[in-house]
Amino acid sequence: MKTQRLWVVVLLLALLTPLGLWLPQHLGAGDAWGEWGPDDLGDQIGFIPKGLARMANLWRAPAPDYAPAGWEDRSFVHQSFAYVLSAVVGLAITGGIIWVLARWLARKEEADAS
Repeated sequence: MKTQRLWVVVLLLALLTPLGLWLPQHLGAGDAWGEWGPDDLGDQIGFIPKGLARMANLWRAPAPDYAPAGWEDRSFVHQSFAYVLSAVVGLAITGGIIWVLARWLARKEEADAS
């Protein structure tokens, strides 16, 4: 029962992810904390750390800005859908990894007990 409540709360939070689009526009905020690229960080602190500049292109997000390329100019509804879909996919991947690890650890514990 507690697990079901947890999933309901997590899915509710996933449905609230479009607030990340709406709030910055209406409150005059910038990017979310920690989601800065090298250029954004350079603007904020006056320089780009050497390690960040060197490693910045090492990883490319599968869905930059949580949506397919070209959706930045779409309506709020389209962007909201992309945010929710991105959250659900992220939850599914994370939940799947946790489930596989839990099963593996349970089997390992059973094998160690016998």
